Amino acid sequence: MKPEPEHPLAAPAPGLVHPWPEPPEGGASIEVAPGIRWIRMPLPFQLNHINLWLLEDGDGITVVDTGVGLPPTRALWEGFFAGELRERPIRRVLVTHFHPDHIGNADWLAQRFGVDLWCPQAEWLMAQLAWQGMGGNETEKRLNHYRRHGVPEAQVEAFRGRGNHFRQLVPTVAPDFRAVREGDVLTIGGRAWHAFTVMGHAPEHACLYCPEANVLISGDQVLPKITTNVSVWPDQPHGNPLKLYLDSLGRFRPLPEPTLVLPSHGLPFRGLHRRLDYLQHHHDERLSETIDALAEPRTAHDLVPVLFRRRLDAHQLGFAIGETVAHLHFLEAQGQVSRLVGADGVHRFRKA
Repeated sequence: MKPEPEHPLAAPAPGLVHPWPEPPEGGASIEVAPGIRWIRMPLPFQLNHINLWLLEDGDGITVVDTGVGLPPTRALWEGFFAGELRERPIRRVLVTHFHPDHIGNADWLAQRFGVDLWCPQAEWLMAQLAWQGMGGNETEKRLNHYRRHGVPEAQVEAFRGRGNHFRQLVPTVAPDFRAVREGDVLTIGGRAWHAFTVMGHAPEHACLYCPEANVLISGDQVLPKITTNVSVWPDQPHGNPLKLYLDSLGRFRPLPEPTLVLPSHGLPFRGLHRRLDYLQHHHDERLSETIDALAEPRTAHDLVPVLFRRRLDAHQLGFAIGETVAHLHFLEAQGQVSRLVGADGVHRFRKA
């Protein structure tokens, strides 16, 4: 099997133990703990996969996250329905957050099996907004966000040409749902799964921990190799998501160090506390590099090469701008950088 491709945002994962050094082949699963199976689905990006989790649930399964709603992914699902899951129907569809690789097939699966979608309320609402949005005014708001942070007009127009990328990957969104809330305890397969919600990457990202199995489904919030995207988006142009994300890391500290972490990307791992330490250190370094680069006023677009040292495609550049702005907003809130708004409407930042 080929090794996992390197991703532009990849970071080393020192001290982690990967019990399964290779992912499951397409159309196959790996049991990572009794009653918990790992499957992998393709993504049409440089980050080319998502991990999904099948939890035994009585005579069926609960599926955690669903992949993008594109033909290759649905073909793999059909293969599971005809094979491994032929006698194990889906009893519940649970989504950690609203991003397309997680919610893309949720409505399709829920309708196919006549079951409920379970997810946090804010995530369902964001999916509705993302799917219905991107009309003329919404598109201009998004493009003005990039202009405000120094993106050249040619690149802004390239962003315009992408249209509603969310709807391309999420053909339908479930019209109703069952809410997963902070502190909920879900009984799945006779075991208690404790839900807690975290912020920074998504507004109400759900994580699930099973004390009996000592297993954490971390979604995108804690990943073993790449760093979670934490971005300022046009709908909250003054937000401070990096503070929310860094604060959220403390939510994982009470879990035991040997916890088996099941992330949405990369390989399952043990060494949770080491990874939390590394993620904090990584962002501390990026914040320091950002300050050092601001002796003179610069835009977020100017700073992208400082924080992201590889060539980025258009898809990655949008995330990189958002994450760079997030670092600037964190430093601004701490009084370490100041913002200058020029007559051109462009926001520039410099060391305070």
